[in-house]
Amino acid sequence: MGKIANRVAGRVKDTGTSLKILTESGIVRPYSPLVLAGMANALRQWSTTPAGGFKTIALRMPEQVAIVDERGSLTFGELQTRTNALAHGLRERGVQAGDGVAVMCRNHRGFVEASIAISKLGADVLYLNTAFAGPQLADVLEREKPRVVVHDEEFTGLLSGAEIADRVLGWTDGVPGDDSIEGLIAAAVAAGKADDLAPPASKGRTIILTSGTTGTPKGAPRPQGGLPAAISLLSRMPLRSGWKCHVAAPLFHTWGFAHYQLSMMLGTTLVLTRKFDPEDALRLLHEQECDSFAVIPVMLQRILALPEEVLDRYPLPHLKAVASSGSALPGDLPTRWMDRYGDNLYSIYGSTEVAWASIASPQDLREAPGTAGRLPHQTVVRILDEAGREVPQGETGRIFVGNSLQIEGYTGGGGKEMVDGLMSSGDIGRFDAQGRLYVEGRDDEMIVSGGENVFPKEVEDCLAGHERVAEVAAIGVDDDDFGKRLRAFVVRVPGSEPVSADELKDLVKQNLARYKVPREIVFLDELPRNATGKVLKRDLATIEPDA
Repeated sequence: MGKIANRVAGRVKDTGTSLKILTESGIVRPYSPLVLAGMANALRQWSTTPAGGFKTIALRMPEQVAIVDERGSLTFGELQTRTNALAHGLRERGVQAGDGVAVMCRNHRGFVEASIAISKLGADVLYLNTAFAGPQLADVLEREKPRVVVHDEEFTGLLSGAEIADRVLGWTDGVPGDDSIEGLIAAAVAAGKADDLAPPASKGRTIILTSGTTGTPKGAPRPQGGLPAAISLLSRMPLRSGWKCHVAAPLFHTWGFAHYQLSMMLGTTLVLTRKFDPEDALRLLHEQECDSFAVIPVMLQRILALPEEVLDRYPLPHLKAVASSGSALPGDLPTRWMDRYGDNLYSIYGSTEVAWASIASPQDLREAPGTAGRLPHQTVVRILDEAGREVPQGETGRIFVGNSLQIEGYTGGGGKEMVDGLMSSGDIGRFDAQGRLYVEGRDDEMIVSGGENVFPKEVEDCLAGHERVAEVAAIGVDDDDFGKRLRAFVVRVPGSEPVSADELKDLVKQNLARYKVPREIVFLDELPRNATGKVLKRDLATIEPDA
């Protein structure tokens, strides 16, 4: 009875904590009996899928602005009507529960509307990376075989090599035709088909592709319910109901997608632009008086690289939370951002497969630069050795994560390594005495140089601290004498006195062991990155240093 009582007490405590988080964020609040009845019915029929979540928001706050993009604004009430119409239009094109629909759209209303409409049909939504090459896209579409591909007109040529049964344009700069989202919505409305659909027999899945930085992108499916994910994030980040959020991170990526999901619970106004421009982002944050900003780290770097007079032009007194994910915050970037805009920066560590594993608060980033932060609610992280045993606090090992957000496996088969219900993140790390997690690099990036283990990230962090270094990446290359050696690729700060290779090597010698000093330093104008900001190290491996 003691064990049962403990389990029951644990569930009660966990439920109480979750309710407190939801109440503080404004998701749980008093509503009229009529609205409550409608919400209860919507959740009973649709659960917390995008179809159900956005329907409840339309009942709670129909006049609240849901989306601001280059075409104007839409309220949650308008979004509900338009996605009903789009779902009817897609169903007439043959989309049924269990089918797949691929979406290759930039950040605009079409991405959101397509995602909700697909959910209303009980179909699976597959998000395609807008930076993929044609052969990658063809491989993914051949593997997943979606019934329809919704894509922006600019990607028509890129998709020409793929076999596509049917397609719908998500965005066109010209007049939208019949085979576009706008055309399908207009036709359905004209035919009187903008009413609510009957709930499908099964929920659809969300399939997010891995970055493909080390091989062919894999499909990572998730159920279309966002409440556990929201509770986890909100336990460490002060996001609130009714805020305006400029989502600059790509919506097709786990991080951008998270804020789309949060909007259906918080009633967030999503401020979107199809392409990121640093000054344009500042202008939007300023003019729209945004409360939050969802980014990948390179976006913050590009903003802070703007001239002082441009930065001064756009004060951001309303900005309360800057949420960064997708890669680590390099060097002194967190301090430089917070010194200018206040202590509002949060860094989220995770992966497509495990979602988020830890969140660093502004205090964490001030007190422990380089940390990945602390664990959010309902998350377990263990540091294990090669035999699957937990290592002592402070020692380095492989990071394994347990939560309710991780995938069950890839759509093409296989999955990440599992140990006692915990999933490998693919990274190496450690915990400090205060319970903060540090990520020291990919477990497949560690090199052995002259018998010593070297993690490129440690060297990258050291070099990134130089005031005349804008960006840096390091990789291991073959060496006849030592087995492997480090090669670093550096982007200098524009307009500054050029830093030399010898200066940078001396910096590493002064701060790290001698065997961690890069043998070669190659200067580049920019690092190759994918659409989510990750450095493409396989591309760096093809670059040889000047003789």
